[in-house]
Amino acid sequence: MTEYILNNETALRMGIFISILLIMMLAECLFPRKQRTLPRARRWTSNLLLIAIDGIFVKLVFPIVAVGVAVMAEQKGWGVLNWTNLPYWAELILTIIILDMMIYWQHVASHHIPFLWALHKVHHADRDIDVTTGSRFHPLEIGFSMLYKMVLVALLGAPVLAVIIFEIILNGCAMFNHSNVKLSLGFDRMLRRFIVTPDMHRVHHSAVPSETNCNYGFSLSLWDRLFGSYTPEPRAGHDEMVIGLTEYQTRGPASLIWSLMLPLKAFKKLERWL
Repeated sequence: MTEYILNNETALRMGIFISILLIMMLAECLFPRKQRTLPRARRWTSNLLLIAIDGIFVKLVFPIVAVGVAVMAEQKGWGVLNWTNLPYWAELILTIIILDMMIYWQHVASHHIPFLWALHKVHHADRDIDVTTGSRFHPLEIGFSMLYKMVLVALLGAPVLAVIIFEIILNGCAMFNHSNVKLSLGFDRMLRRFIVTPDMHRVHHSAVPSETNCNYGFSLSLWDRLFGSYTPEPRAGHDEMVIGLTEYQTRGPASLIWSLMLPLKAFKKLERWL
């Protein structure tokens, strides 16, 4: 099984990505949680094109990615886990948990370091939140995130299989918790004890700054509670809350070109501090 996953990693990840994307798109149409602000067609087109550009960017810029670094770490004996004698199953679980926690801290940093926030604003500028928002990131942010994960994998000595599983879980959870799907309050309350739910993460996309700076988790909901960044509900309620960023309540965020150019505007503002 492990060998099959390793040999078919790209096809497997792409198949799971497309499957979850289509399932959540259908679920949003059938059971919407919040009324949309902008037409779906234009936003989806821009967001999906941005996702495609991100994929091309990674292929062109990075000769290897996190999985490739895991292979090198295993071959060369890099990283903490390659210096221990833990059972393989323990290494898998430990790697997934540690990587998820470190992605939480990366997300926190993206909100508090001006350079990173300039890139991350592309994600938050979306005026509606749905399954396509879960993968809506500027290519430069995707590049930084890839470098970050590569360093983590090398330092940890993460098993190749664990990195593949983590990437699939992270991507799947991001699409799920960004989706505009209505879950029963009881089911949501039970589910968010373990993983980040759509209602929980939607608070993070509020235009209210104190709410934007909370609920940073992507997969496990543990980290927000543990590190004091958990907010259960938006002050205005999910139906009335404004999604996006206050300064960009226009049609701009639904445009692909606008989204690609947004960090450049932010960088110009940062020049005065340099």
